[in-house]
Amino acid sequence: MRPPVIIDAGPLVALINARDTYHAWTVEQLKQASGPLLTCEAALSEAIFLLRTTSGGVSQIGGMLRSGGLKCDFCLNNEIVPVCDLLRKYADVPMSLADACLVRMSELFPKHRVMSLDSDFHVYRRNRRQVIPLLTPE
Repeated sequence: MRPPVIIDAGPLVALINARDTYHAWTVEQLKQASGPLLTCEAALSEAIFLLRTTSGGVSQIGGMLRSGGLKCDFCLNNEIVPVCDLLRKYADVPMSLADACLVRMSELFPKHRVMSLDSDFHVYRRNRRQVIPLLTPE
């Protein structure tokens, strides 16, 4: 069994939208993950926006949250200083709010892997210099 997962908006959309290019890959990877999926409100917001035209997509996110299979386990208000520091550090990438929150989550939950379709996570570092454990398609 693989370590627990912090999930970005892209794989969350791919999980729900069977027509997404990364649907099969996401489903296969998550079969091996342990524990509930963790995410942040910014990534949820992106996913819900992207799923607005997918039949039942938004309600599936709600179902995952209600069942506990997906947990929004991040409070931006409590982490505003490190998140703003990340946004400033990676302003040239540029880093989204969701990405900054997920990088910070990887610092708070060091045993978790970040699942993303975003190649910028190969550039980002947690705790200033540590490579973030990733789950990304090759």
